[in-house]
Amino acid sequence: MHGANLGTLLRTCDAVGACLAVPPFGWVDEVLARGNTLRQPACVHRVGSPLRWLADERRAGAAVLGVELADEAVRLADLPPARRRTVMVLGHEATGIPPEALDLLDGAVEIPMTGTGSSLNVAVAGSLVLYRLAGLL
Repeated sequence: MHGANLGTLLRTCDAVGACLAVPPFGWVDEVLARGNTLRQPACVHRVGSPLRWLADERRAGAAVLGVELADEAVRLADLPPARRRTVMVLGHEATGIPPEALDLLDGAVEIPMTGTGSSLNVAVAGSLVLYRLAGLL
């Protein structure tokens, strides 16, 4: 993920009262520090193994929702606000969510597009879904 996208997602998470979960890559802390323009410390979870963390969250009762084109995906406009702890999973802009993470999803949401592109920028897509889950859109 490009650093600017991570900074954008961090600020969006703060705006809607959500936390950001990030993998333990060395560059992540530097990017978050550089992109953090917030007055208070941001809520960031550093997860050692994203797949294990997703499975643990699901076992603990969280809904795991992927932003992904899938046959059963709910359109963004039809996505209800989250009523319980929800983890949103974002994939690579070109290749999507890895298959091993798809297996951990409870559902998927798609963002309709009428243009010729196959996907939105990951920070834009994540921000739209976060606002919808928060009931602010």
